[in-house]
Amino acid sequence: MTENTFTMTDPLGVKIHVYEWLPEAGADVRGVVQISHGMCETAARYARFASALTAAGYAVYANDHRGHGLTAGQVNLLGDTGENGFYWMRRNLLQLAGIACSRHQHVPIYLFAHSMGSFLAQKLMCEVGNEIYSGFILSGTNGPRSMLRLAESLSAMQLRLQGDHHRSVLLNGLVFGAYNRSFSPVRTAFDWLSRDQEEVDQFIADPFCGAICTTRFFRDFFHLLRELHTRTTLLTVCKDKPVYLFSGEKDPVGMNGHGVKRLAGLYRSQGIQDVEYKLYPEGRHEMLNEVNRDEVTADVLDWLARHLPAGSMRLQPTAN
Repeated sequence: MTENTFTMTDPLGVKIHVYEWLPEAGADVRGVVQISHGMCETAARYARFASALTAAGYAVYANDHRGHGLTAGQVNLLGDTGENGFYWMRRNLLQLAGIACSRHQHVPIYLFAHSMGSFLAQKLMCEVGNEIYSGFILSGTNGPRSMLRLAESLSAMQLRLQGDHHRSVLLNGLVFGAYNRSFSPVRTAFDWLSRDQEEVDQFIADPFCGAICTTRFFRDFFHLLRELHTRTTLLTVCKDKPVYLFSGEKDPVGMNGHGVKRLAGLYRSQGIQDVEYKLYPEGRHEMLNEVNRDEVTADVLDWLARHLPAGSMRLQPTAN
């Protein structure tokens, strides 16, 4: 695998940091996988997954979202995506998809999206521009949930009182505070991410992971979540693209698998014919960083291989 980085400048002049992982020189590319990472992490954490994908013949592209990683640039700037940040994160994903497709013409591109990134992808599935993708893989995701209007109102109230850039411990606790309750013993505040303690420790040690986000971020995030599963939004969901959902059965984000099942059922009811989901027993939120990550990666590679267009090069999927 070869790794490159570059920046792309979006229409508002924001420089977006991008990782490019490619198969070894001379190897054919059978497809592109674009990664949309989760909240309070960076695209750099997907290098191991990219290694498995490139070994199987895929080119991989992942940008650090606004307010994240090297796009934010400095630790003190993490956690704020700017005005209309969630709209612009989706536009950035489409911008990068266009670049990837121009570099690898005549091969399909699939969007792999985790956690917050998966909610961006869910919205993209209902917007103009999703036509560029041949399929969607949603990791650590969830379906409809309650109390979002109240959460959005609370965040808007705090924003008015303390400003756009206030680091909201209150809202951070509202989102993440209960996630460790199902696990015992609890060693860190992030045990809900994975059973692999080394992976959890690496997340905690990374200065670009785990930031407390701003009131503006939380207001816009709750608004996005509230929009996702309305009748108006779902009327426009793309029905002709395959969707693969996977999560751990102990992932609090997906309500211990119940939210994932509900989302799969919702998509099927909207007319999406090809919807698959898999829940991993005892798995937590970051299945790519779980103790059975090789199994999880192999399952993703299998899904991709089964959804390549007829006549595509058939390489043996490999998990590192």
